[in-house]
This record gives sequence, structure tokens and C-alpha cells, in this order.
Amino acid sequence: MLKTYRTVKGYGEKEIVIDKSRFIGYVERAETEEEATTFIEKIKKQHYNATHNCSAYLIGENDQIQKAHDDGEPSGTAGVPMLETLKKQGLKDVVVVSTRYFGGIKLGAGGLIRAYTASTVAGLKAAHIIERQLHQKVSVTVDYTLLGKVENDIRHQTHLHLEHIDYLESVTIHVLVPMDDVTAFKKRIVDLTNDQCQIKEDDQQYIDTVIDSEA
Repeated sequence: MLKTYRTVKGYGEKEIVIDKSRFIGYVERAETEEEATTFIEKIKKQHYNATHNCSAYLIGENDQIQKAHDDGEPSGTAGVPMLETLKKQGLKDVVVVSTRYFGGIKLGAGGLIRAYTASTVAGLKAAHIIERQLHQKVSVTVDYTLLGKVENDIRHQTHLHLEHIDYLESVTIHVLVPMDDVTAFKKRIVDLTNDQCQIKEDDQQYIDTVIDSEA
């Protein structure tokens, strides 16, 4: 699993008008090629009467799956610019469809590339670009006499995420720690409690932070 990567929070759509042609950018997160193609077909069905439904998707930790489709536009003027926009944004696991309703004015190759790029960017902003950071779940069990000290320290560490606390015979604090900080965190807790603690690593999960959104 990647320690960090950028993707979109979820579904987004945005319409822009360029020289009387309507371009509607649709964006969704897709972690498999099947999810991407299903989304594309859904939009194509929704806009069956559109002039074009161009698409692109980029999937996998190493961008193993990359596809672009011009859907009748001149070769290289729609799908590829859309795919390149995803790459330039450093995104993964994203599918985009740009629906065009022709407005009567030809844009030319350069104009089409700019239009489909702009439509993709607009859709991405509507979908909210996020950064996903992998965290390790760590459980810290201490005596009640140490609870205040440990909890206060954890809450003041801004890079940590305190999930919840179990109040049983002893108290267990469940914390999400960035992968690069796990060793230092465990040492800090041991020092803080004079080794009067039990520390257990559980599973891992991503925490999402929005880094680009529509105004």
C-alpha cells in the first residue's frame, strides 16, 4: 500500500461553455477498470444524444491501467488531454467523462485540447481532490492513573488521530499514527509511562485530506 497518494473524494460534475459548445465534466473515484467502465457507460447512457462522450481513466498504485477515448473527436484531441490532466495532477484511481453538446462553432485541434482539459479540471474541482495518507492503528493500554497524562500528550500531537478510548479494567487508547512516525510514537509512549504500558499494532487505514475543492 502506498504511504500517500492523491485521488478524488468522490463524484463530481461541472458544466462549462466554450464557443457555444457545452462541456460537462464528470468525475468519480474508480479503484478497478470495471468500476471505471461502468461509470463511463452510465454517463453515456445518460447523455445518449450528446455529440461526444469522451473519457479517460488512470488506475493502480503504479498507474498500471490507463485508457483514453476520443469518442469521435479528432484523434488525440480529447481522451489523451484528459488523461494527461489526471497525470499532471498526480492522481490515481480516477475516471473522467467529458460530455460535449456541439454549439455550431468548430474549435480546431488546439481548441478541443484546451476545452477538454478545462472540462476535466472543472470536474476534478467539483469532485474534490484529496490526499490519502496511510496510518497505522496503534492501541495503547495503561492504568487509569496514567490516562490523563497519555491522553493529553496524544491530543496535543497534531499529526496523530485519537479514534476512541475503551474504559475497562485498564484503559486502552486507540490512535492512528502516520506510517513514518510509528516507531517514534511507540518510544514516546514508553518514555512517557516509564514503560508501564502495553502497545499493540492493529490494521492500517487511510486518512483523507481535501487539498483542492470547488469554491
